[in-house]
Amino acid sequence: MVLVMQRESIEIIVNGMKEMVAEGSTIKDLIELYKEEDLHLIVERNGSFVYPRDYSNIRVAHGDRIEFINPSFGG
Repeated sequence: MVLVMQRESIEIIVNGMKEMVAEGSTIKDLIELYKEEDLHLIVERNGSFVYPRDYSNIRVAHGDRIEFINPSFGG
């Protein structure tokens, strides 16, 4: 998936796959781009938990590793 915008692109890893995204993209932007709609979504950036309150403030950088984790509840 490639996000084409006016800004420069950077390479990041999303769920183990190399992706090109617009420089300055936030975690919130990525959640919207990847259509992650799970209310219980867990996000990690470079192995560290990202609090939902910070999604709009954290900008990804070249080489970042982002993991979207959708926990399964129930049995």
